[in-house]
Amino acid sequence: MEIRVLGCSGGVGVNLRTTTLLIDHDILIDAGTGVGDLSLHEMARIRHIFVTHSHLDHIACIPLLVDTMFDQIKEPISIHAEAATIEALKKHIFNNIIWPDFSRLPNAQTPVMRYVEMLPGQKLPMGNRTLEMIRVNHIVPGVGYRLAHPNGVFAFSGDTTSNDNFWNVLNGYDNLDILIVETAFANRDIELCRRAGHYCPTLLAADLAKLRHQPKIYISHNKPGVESQIIAECHAAVTTHTIHSLSGGDRFTL
Repeated sequence: MEIRVLGCSGGVGVNLRTTTLLIDHDILIDAGTGVGDLSLHEMARIRHIFVTHSHLDHIACIPLLVDTMFDQIKEPISIHAEAATIEALKKHIFNNIIWPDFSRLPNAQTPVMRYVEMLPGQKLPMGNRTLEMIRVNHIVPGVGYRLAHPNGVFAFSGDTTSNDNFWNVLNGYDNLDILIVETAFANRDIELCRRAGHYCPTLLAADLAKLRHQPKIYISHNKPGVESQIIAECHAAVTTHTIHSLSGGDRFTL
């Protein structure tokens, strides 16, 4: 199983793309602006998009991807998300005002896109991979995902701040090899993190102390311009685990 980081920034700019993870050739976890770096051939192979929450930086390229590949889609692309996120996509994006309702095009019987509701705690087999949705703590309903493969286990926090559930779920299993976790702000913005549902290094350190596994941990979703400060503060704050920075273009194989 390959994990390819197409985007992991908390904003946009030169060489900065928002959250997009490509699993093998057919699964996206979130579909931020990193989708735009895929070739048409690569986009055509995507069959499933697992969404963490409804914020624009995580869904921006779902409508553009479906529109770009419209004529090539033979089976609908499945949008996996919890009910509140699906409702937000229907109401605010695919509403025939902001963007066409591709769940009913070219017609309701054979659409190019379909919604698949998931519940936190639900596990969905995808060949030799199993994705589990995990409730996290964000300002809108949000989830992370645990992805298990015979060769190893990967987890992604999505956007979150302090919580117990994500860590309790991961601790309920015997192994965890790679973890990508957000740390959006520097410590000076700790109160903003609490209000907006994000981690800063101090808050992340407190939660990582709950994790009994020792995976390779990569920090994502840094606000542009303060990446180095956030990583330095993570190294100073986190004493229970080893921290690594994350960049677009990184690849991991399990």
